[in-house]
Amino acid sequence: MSQSTNITKVTSHPSQNEQLIFERSQHGRVGYMLPKLDVDETPLDELIPKEFQRDDDLEGMPEVSEVDVIRHFTRISTWNYSIDLGLYPLGSCTMKYNSRLNEKVARIVGYANLHPLAPEEDSQGALELIYELQEDLSEITGLPGISLQPAAGAHGEMTGVMLIRAFIDARDGEGASAKRRTMLIPDSAHGTNPASANLSGFNVKTIRSTSEGFTDLDHLRELCAHGDVAGLMLTNPNTLGLFEKNIEEICKIVHEAGGLVYMDGANMNALVGVARPGDMGVDVIHLNLHKTFSTPHGGGGPGCGPCCCTKELEPFLPTPRIVKDRDRYSLDFNRPQSIGRVKAFHGNFGMMVRALAYIQTHGFEGLREATEAAVVNARYIAHGLAEDYDKPFDAAPMHEVVFTDKRQSRKGVHTLDIAKRLIDYGFHPMTIYFPLIVQGAMLIEPTESVGRQELDQFIDAMRSIAREAIEDPELVLNAPHTTRIGRLDEAAAARKPILRWKPKAKADAA
Repeated sequence: MSQSTNITKVTSHPSQNEQLIFERSQHGRVGYMLPKLDVDETPLDELIPKEFQRDDDLEGMPEVSEVDVIRHFTRISTWNYSIDLGLYPLGSCTMKYNSRLNEKVARIVGYANLHPLAPEEDSQGALELIYELQEDLSEITGLPGISLQPAAGAHGEMTGVMLIRAFIDARDGEGASAKRRTMLIPDSAHGTNPASANLSGFNVKTIRSTSEGFTDLDHLRELCAHGDVAGLMLTNPNTLGLFEKNIEEICKIVHEAGGLVYMDGANMNALVGVARPGDMGVDVIHLNLHKTFSTPHGGGGPGCGPCCCTKELEPFLPTPRIVKDRDRYSLDFNRPQSIGRVKAFHGNFGMMVRALAYIQTHGFEGLREATEAAVVNARYIAHGLAEDYDKPFDAAPMHEVVFTDKRQSRKGVHTLDIAKRLIDYGFHPMTIYFPLIVQGAMLIEPTESVGRQELDQFIDAMRSIAREAIEDPELVLNAPHTTRIGRLDEAAAARKPILRWKPKAKADAA
């Protein structure tokens, strides 16, 4: 038998040499066959006008059997990493376990098959569920007004900014928001915050962070002194993983300047059951059900970004509102000050089912315990890596912790290299190069879903990489070594994207 250095594996295990589906094609191979026609065959041109027919785009499509397709896609699916496989330490993402119980509840026929246009009398169970979730989120945030319409975090964020604009116009007179055009945003904010403010017609001014990682109060006062501030968009804990200890003073400064305080609730996993934004002086907040309340992140959606606000802002919430009259639930469209709909129907209802199941499974004591575990886990990692990685801020982190590549960069090893090497140890990389104000940032968020054993494995892997960076930097610089491919040219892919792949023979002919 001849020897070959390019052997294609035939195995039920993850194959690093899996062919493209086009390469598995065999002329004449089919997945199924249609019975012979018992009527005369009609030319295609008589059925479909020529201008509506495809050109030869289907030329070169793979000819494969059903089992070829099943085995091919099953094998390549094993290359994926998921929350069901292990720790997913993406900072600022809260990749916690998605309970199968929540999925079971979401598949209850009465919920899963209910049409959003069904009459109110046939939708009482669903309307009650939405109402109960609103009540729970109100208790958790300390804010009475709730809308579950927004479809995701940034959508809820923009809805909150729209509430601020509507409130200012109502308070100060129509068009007043055109004079109060400034939205203040700390430099440690989520990237969507400036986008939401800009889309809502505001100009963004950035507040500096102090060397300790907190909002600079003196700079905040300076920016609030011009009478043009509509509001402040603040993430708390901030994206450095630190709780803004001056939050009450921050809210007071903004309120005295005539502005409102919006809080980005992306990091609420550090607060649920322990502290309420409404008690801090926050006027409006969005939540991420797909983070804090364990609904899936999967496939880019669907998400749910509830918007919660004070009693003063409640009249401006999107319509319809779910209201309760004795034992009956109904849709209330009679809200003349409302900003109107922000999403078709009632929002992503399936996410609401899962979130309520999560809340009721835990109870408020259980939610508090989850919060405490999330913070303890992050601090455990912070302690475990302190000797090997630079931690730029001294304050104790909350649910996530940021490190830098400062020590490793002396050997030419940087954050990207560390993240790539972590893949070889079987872990999904942490969030890298964010927050933007930290050079070489590595933002790690373990969530409460991870036990000490896996935390220790992660810490051991990171410490091992730190040693490798000193003793054998080339090993880290060339990572990953165990994946199907090494490093992609991401810059070239962004600048010259190939959005539709063609078999090589056809691409050459083109």
